[in-house]
Amino acid sequence: MSSRLVYSFAMYIAIAGNIGAGKTTLTKMLARYYGWEPRFESVGFNPYLEDYYSDIPRWSFCLETYFLKERFKDMLAIAQSNHTIVQDRSIFEGVYVFVTNNYRRGDLTQRDYDTYMELFGHMKSLMRMPDLMIYLRKSVPALIEQIQKRGREYEQGMQIDYLKDLNDRYEEFIYHHYEGRVLVIDSDHMNFEQNPEDFRYIVNRIDAELFGLFSKYNWSKE
Repeated sequence: MSSRLVYSFAMYIAIAGNIGAGKTTLTKMLARYYGWEPRFESVGFNPYLEDYYSDIPRWSFCLETYFLKERFKDMLAIAQSNHTIVQDRSIFEGVYVFVTNNYRRGDLTQRDYDTYMELFGHMKSLMRMPDLMIYLRKSVPALIEQIQKRGREYEQGMQIDYLKDLNDRYEEFIYHHYEGRVLVIDSDHMNFEQNPEDFRYIVNRIDAELFGLFSKYNWSKE
């Protein structure tokens, strides 16, 4: 791999994608490659997570409010940081993908949804938008394969239609609602953790988006 570029100003990069898309792996790899500071979701520490997957309507408000609290703390730290940060899932996905999905599925009541969105609205003015959001786009069959491979017990009973609904919400969010800069990586046939060519493709795309390197080219991954 060619020598990496070193950037002298602080940026905020967010990695977006459905459950099993590879966000955490890519966050770690980009942090190591560029020397960025990684920030990760509090998946392993959310006290509502296992309860949520066993009874989504009962626990969705608790789970999402906990995530909102944790992500808002991250956003305050990011706003004050003088280091470039790469984040595994942003607060915007939590709101416009996961909470919206629970609401549309009937797993979040109108009262809870309105309370949540009002709270988020008050937080929003203190947040910094990502300089670039990298969307790892993956089909449902590829997501299922990855979820089965990593073997997290609480994920194994996840319903296929739930993953499909999340994928639909991601498409709406990225292509119709999100106002920031987005880099879409179609990752079904990629293994950027094991294949250096796949990872090189991603960092070349990132360099092009952030700094215009080869930005006139029509990138494709075969």
